[in-house]
Amino acid sequence: MSVVTTPDKSQDVWKDVGENVDFVSLELKRDDQDKAQAGIQEFADRSQAIICSMRIREPEADLRVAIGFSNKAWNYLFPKANKPKELEDFTGVTGPEYSMPATDGDIFLHIRAKNQAVVYEVVTQYRKFLKDFTNVLDEVKGFRYLEGRAIIGFIDGTEDPQVEDAAPYAIIGDEDPEFVNGSYLFTQKWIHDMDFWNKMTVEHQDKAVGREKFSDLELEDEDKYTNAHNLASNTGDENKIVRMNVPFSDPASDKTGTYFMGYARHWSVTKEMLQQMVDMSDFLLTFSTLKTGTLYFVPSRPMLDAIAAGELNPED
Repeated sequence: MSVVTTPDKSQDVWKDVGENVDFVSLELKRDDQDKAQAGIQEFADRSQAIICSMRIREPEADLRVAIGFSNKAWNYLFPKANKPKELEDFTGVTGPEYSMPATDGDIFLHIRAKNQAVVYEVVTQYRKFLKDFTNVLDEVKGFRYLEGRAIIGFIDGTEDPQVEDAAPYAIIGDEDPEFVNGSYLFTQKWIHDMDFWNKMTVEHQDKAVGREKFSDLELEDEDKYTNAHNLASNTGDENKIVRMNVPFSDPASDKTGTYFMGYARHWSVTKEMLQQMVDMSDFLLTFSTLKTGTLYFVPSRPMLDAIAAGELNPED
């Protein structure tokens, strides 16, 4: 029997970068498996109630949330359950000049809203139910930059599928019916040498990205550098993913970067893109340091309900 995707059953894996964003990476303490399994059941239930409550309290904030689990977390929390077909440990990718590291992470929270107070409140309430069995590995607060541009000044996401066309690229379908409406999320934290970038002429930057900085028009291929970002990161129209690149910065300490979020129906598509970027020595890698790289599975909302009900950990 054919399984039909239902995008409104998915978590918020669409192109809605948000005005204020919090990325939280957690690790399981792994000191009491039963406690962690009971804790994740309660969190799966409470997290959805918190979203509901906050949308009632602050309807104009446009709160969006996605919660993901890594392969190692899935094995620990749901050892008796089946796994999504493409869920695995990301082990990094290597090219002739650059590499992308793999880093630890068990549970990931992607929370965004127009109002920073709403983001704060959701993270605070979530932490109440997570702190007994997790530790925080990393937290990054992102923001919408001027005109929705990336921190390097270019319009971001031009080549992403439009929201109305995104479902076939972002959510799992018939190929893995038990996990339909879920999504594979790859996260990566980039730190940029902004002094290097800002000393480049605009013409040089255009060729490095593959687009005109101010108009956002794409350059002809012969006018781009051979390792231009939009060449290195493009694996074809049939292999798109939904990207949500978010700037972050502590300007007083001179630390500025981009948090890359890639939601995809197939992890293999994202992995191919990452490999191609290092194989072609994507120009962005020349002035960037990659700090993290982790793959997560983002269950559908009905699967979160099943987790809350203990259905993924049935009693013997």
